[in-house]
Amino acid sequence: MKKYLLSAILLIAISIGAKAQVSLGIKGGVNYSKLGADNFHNTTVAGYQAGLFARFGSDLYLQPELYVSSNGGKFDASNNGTDYSGKVKFTNLNVPLLIGKSFGAKDLNFRIMAGPVYSYVMNKDASFSANFNNAYSDFGHYKNSTLGYQAGAGVDIGAITADLRYEGGLTKISDNYGQRQNIWALSVGFKFF
Repeated sequence: MKKYLLSAILLIAISIGAKAQVSLGIKGGVNYSKLGADNFHNTTVAGYQAGLFARFGSDLYLQPELYVSSNGGKFDASNNGTDYSGKVKFTNLNVPLLIGKSFGAKDLNFRIMAGPVYSYVMNKDASFSANFNNAYSDFGHYKNSTLGYQAGAGVDIGAITADLRYEGGLTKISDNYGQRQNIWALSVGFKFF
């Protein structure tokens, strides 16, 4: 399965590269994320993202990115009349590889995109209520990296670009409690050329 996916991405990249128009730019924005966890009430937290992107192609395009983001989640649980709470924030280095389609002229277009994203956890800040670790001692054991997907839409107006995306986790961020990232991200960017 991985070989077929890699082959398909490579074929698309080659076909786009044959008539490639290249754009490089910077982007930044906000995101709202939560960690889906079984048997917990989950709440979103606000975060940021900032980084670089390249776009190869015009109508059909390939867009690799490299950016840093902050995301995580809050959780609450109740067990035998005792309330528990926790909050986790991650600082991640994200590498999405998006395939997209644009509609419209070069200086004014609407885009749709989707693709995989690899996230490496550079820093983790976790805080739990005093009784949380006693009840859920295996709860904060998080992995150093995850694989997910992104899908969204965007618009380009001249050199300004704006995207709204959803990111879901393909792999769990923790082996326990079914935790996966769920992120909504809004970003604005500037294409240098």
